[in-house]
Parts: sequence; structure tokens; C-alpha cells
Amino acid sequence: MLKRIVKTILLLPVALVAGLIILLAVANRHETMLSLDPLSPGQPAFSITVPLFWLLFAALGIGILLGGIGAWARQGKWRRQARHKRREADSLRHETERLKEEVQAVSPARPGLPAPASTSGDKRAA
Repeated sequence: MLKRIVKTILLLPVALVAGLIILLAVANRHETMLSLDPLSPGQPAFSITVPLFWLLFAALGIGILLGGIGAWARQGKWRRQARHKRREADSLRHETERLKEEVQAVSPARPGLPAPASTSGDKRAA
């Protein structure tokens, strides 16, 4: 039951946005000329006539793409640090395994190392 409520709460905004996008497309169906020739506005060398909502969606998509690329580029420092820390952890893990194998080879009769002595109690208190 809780899963169904959470699913409804999460999908409701998605449905509202989809509805608004459909309304935007229906309201902006008229043809618009996109010209990429600023020197001759009357007879542009390159122009395309498309519905206005295509231009709006293309601008939105390009904005999302450029924003994602910018965010990805700014996070490069953190990804580089994470890779370095992961390599360091792997190196330390391999070294620990190697040292455990060396200890086992030196004293095969003892299956493991003894537990360290507990130092949690205060020995000065009487």
C-alpha cells in the first residue's frame, strides 16, 4: 500500500509536466521560419519552416544538454579524487591480503592472529 502511494506521489508531477508539454505543443502549432542568415532577412540562404513547439523543445533540449555537460565538467575534480581513493583502497586491500598470507606462512599452526587486548577500562582508577 505504501509503495503505491509513493509511486503515485512521484508520478503525479511527471504526469502534470507531460500534460503541460502537450498543451504547449497544441497552443504553438503554427509554422515559424527559422533563419540562420542575418545578412539577408528577406531572402535567407538557409531557413527552415517548422512548428513553433519544435523550436521550443529543441531549445529546451539543447539547454538541458549544455547544462548536463557543464555540470559533468565541473565535477571532474571529484571524480578524479574518487578514482584516486579507490585505487589507494584497492592497493591497501591487496597489501593487507599479502601480509595475512605471509603471517599464515610463518605460523601455520595458528589459524589466526589473537584478538588485541582491550584497553577500554581505565587502569588508574582504584
